Amino acid sequence: MYRLLKTEGRAKRGEFVTPHGVIQTPVFMNVGTAGAIKGAVSSFDLKDIKCQVELSNTYHLHLRPGDEVVKKLGGLHKFMVWDRPILTDSGGFQVFSLTSLRKIKEEGVYFSSHIDGRKIFMGPEESMRIQSNLGSTIAMAFDECPPYPATKEYMADSVARTTRWLERCVKKLNELNLKEDTINKKQMLFGINQGGTYEDIRVSHAKRISELDLDGYAIGGLAVGEAHSEMYRILDEVVPHLPQNKPTYLMGVGTPANILEAVERGVDFFDCVLPARNGRHANVYTNKGKLNLLNAKYELDDSPISEECACPVCGTYSKAYIRHLFKAKEMLAMRLCVLHNLYFFNNMTEEIRNALDEGCFSEYKRKRLDGFLENDKSKEV
Repeated sequence: MYRLLKTEGRAKRGEFVTPHGVIQTPVFMNVGTAGAIKGAVSSFDLKDIKCQVELSNTYHLHLRPGDEVVKKLGGLHKFMVWDRPILTDSGGFQVFSLTSLRKIKEEGVYFSSHIDGRKIFMGPEESMRIQSNLGSTIAMAFDECPPYPATKEYMADSVARTTRWLERCVKKLNELNLKEDTINKKQMLFGINQGGTYEDIRVSHAKRISELDLDGYAIGGLAVGEAHSEMYRILDEVVPHLPQNKPTYLMGVGTPANILEAVERGVDFFDCVLPARNGRHANVYTNKGKLNLLNAKYELDDSPISEECACPVCGTYSKAYIRHLFKAKEMLAMRLCVLHNLYFFNNMTEEIRNALDEGCFSEYKRKRLDGFLENDKSKEV
C-alpha cells in the first residue's frame, strides 16, 4: 500500500508499505545484480549506508545459481541475509540486450546464455515463476525494452506486445501467490510503461496499464541513449497519466541531477549501477560533483573524500590512502569508494525526503544543482 504524505508541485513524498517493511520515498535502490553489490559490499554494510531497498536481477540469478536453488535455500532474503525489501528486475532488459543471441516471439523470448551458450526460453509466465522462486518483495513485469532509436511502427507493435505480456504476468503471479509452497505469498507486481520518445504511445500505454490497478508503475526504456532533455520531456508527459496514489519508478536512472529532476516530475523510485561502477574506477560523488581519486593532486591529500559526508569511509580514510590502494591494486580501494558512493545516493534521497517534508524541495534542488555546476566549471573531472 502506498501512502502519499505530501506533495510540492508534482514532487511526491510517500511511504510504501510492503511485506518486508515500509519504504520511505523518494528512494534510491542499491543494485546487487546477482545478489551482491559489486565491490565487496555486504548486506550488513547496506544497513550502515542507509539502504532501504536492494535490487537483484531475475536473468542473472536464473542462470546462476538458479532460481530453484535459491528457493530450496529459503528465498533471496535468506540467501543473501537481507531482511528489508528486495525488488527483482524481470530480466527483460538483459534478455533484449542480447541482440545477437535472442529471438522474440509472442509467447516470449528464446535466447542463449551469455555464460555457457545454452538455449533458454523466458516469457511472462517464466519470469513470474522465477521471481516467485526468489521470493522478492516486488516483482517487475516482463516487458520488451525496445532498441533506441526505433521506428514508430516497431514501437507501437512492441508496446502492444508488452501490454499483452503484462496481462499474462498479472494472471500468473496471482496463481503463484496462492500456491502453498510459495515463499512470499504477498509478492507485489509493478508494470512497466514503454514507448521510447513517442509521447503519444507513452501516454496511451500509461492510461492502459493504469487500468490494471497494479502495486506500482515503472517507466522503462529511458536513459538508453536519448538526451536528458528528451527523458525529462517524456516524464513531463507520462507521469501525470500514471496513478498518483501508486509509486512511480524510473528504471536505470541515474545521476544525482537526473534524480533531482525526476523527483520534481513525480518519480518515487530510482536505481542505477553508476555509483558502484564509478566507485570501482576511483570516481566518487560529492556535493560539488565527482572527483577522480587517481588524479596526482590527491597523492598527499590527507582529507576525506568529502568533509560534509558522514559515511563510514569519510570518517576514517583519506583521499591519499584510497588513491594509494588503487595504485597498489588493492580490492579495499573499490570497496571504500562503492560504500561512499552508495551512501551519497542514499543520503541524498533522504535529504530530498526531508526537503519535501519541510516544503523546501525546490530550494534544495536549486542549491544541489548549483553545486554540481560549480564543479563542472572548475573542471575537476
